[in-house]
Amino acid sequence: MNGIARSGAVASTQVVPNNGLAYTVLGRDAESRRVLDAVDDHFDGVPSGTVDVVIDDVAPVAARDGVDAAVAFADQLLGRFEGRANRVAIGCTFEGSAELLSRLGDRVDALVGTDPVATAAVERLSRDDPTTFGYVRRHWVEAKRGIETCDRNYPQSKQVHAALTDPETTPRTLGATLSGLVTLGALETWGDTVGPTRYDLTAYRPERAWAVGAALEAGAPEE
Repeated sequence: MNGIARSGAVASTQVVPNNGLAYTVLGRDAESRRVLDAVDDHFDGVPSGTVDVVIDDVAPVAARDGVDAAVAFADQLLGRFEGRANRVAIGCTFEGSAELLSRLGDRVDALVGTDPVATAAVERLSRDDPTTFGYVRRHWVEAKRGIETCDRNYPQSKQVHAALTDPETTPRTLGATLSGLVTLGALETWGDTVGPTRYDLTAYRPERAWAVGAALEAGAPEE
């Protein structure tokens, strides 16, 4: 496994025959088109449906170039190799960008590797409270961003909403979403309050929120 190519250097292609693996090392800063062209080279002379394309992790692309760039790369990858590859698998770091996960989830046939406990909780919410489930499914990314942006420990939903820039939600729909996240174990309410519910952001569990989001994107049944 030699010949790591620096940016701008000649790419190094390696083949591991016993494992049926072929890869080309391009370097950390390779542009998307160069990556796609390198993958395409491995299809030369190969019957359709006999090669798997696996992206280990697309999250670094989002971290380096932004979510839009990572999604555009995924779109280009799927557009170029769907129908030619046996399958196209795109990895995404656990607890990476919620927006990236949501947007990729809209583009793929299946999302695998979700947490079974979170998946069961999402399915239970979809059965027991389909209205709240619908809000959570639609707005979980924005709710997660609001929770992580809000500088209050025990805010009402309108105060979480005020921390958002250009929100899609209203304070009411965000409140319904936050309530759903409480039910799903990602958040807690603060004590017994008179009036609007306050949320305990000190008890926020970002890893649980991400797992819930992954379960939602994996396609929990809609009511």
